[in-house]
Amino acid sequence: MAVFSEKNATPGGGREGVPGLSIIGAGMRVVGDISADGVVKIEGSVNGTVRAAKQVLSRGAGKSKATSSAARPLSAGKCAARSTAEERVELQATSVVHGDVHTKRLLIQEGGENQRRAADGEDAGQPPQVNPRSGQALARA
Repeated sequence: MAVFSEKNATPGGGREGVPGLSIIGAGMRVVGDISADGVVKIEGSVNGTVRAAKQVLSRGAGKSKATSSAARPLSAGKCAARSTAEERVELQATSVVHGDVHTKRLLIQEGGENQRRAADGEDAGQPPQVNPRSGQALARA
C-alpha cells in the first residue's frame, strides 16, 4: 500500500479541488492581502486583508490589523480591524477584537472582548458599504 497517492496529485504537490490550510506562523509578519480557498490560521501578525472561503482562525499572541472575511471566522487572539462572516463569528475567551464585527450570528465566550460595534442578523453578514472619499460606512436602506 502506497503512503501517497498519485491519483489526485497536482504538479505543485497538493490535491486538486481540496482547499488547504494556510498558516502564518508565530514570529511571522505579513504585510499585504491574503486570499485562500480553505482556512487561514494566523499565529503571527498580518497587516492587510485576509479572505478565506472557509475560515480565518486568529490565535496566539500575534496582533493582527487585518480586515478578515470568511464563512466562519474564529478569534482567540488580538485583532484591530473589521471582521465579516457569511455565517457566524466566534470570539473565544482569549480574544480581544478592536474592530467592527458583521455577521448573521455572533458567539462571544465568557472573557472574550469586542470593543467596537457588532452587527448581527440577516443583513449583517455583508460588509458595510463604504464611501470611497471619506472611508465612512454608509447607512443601509
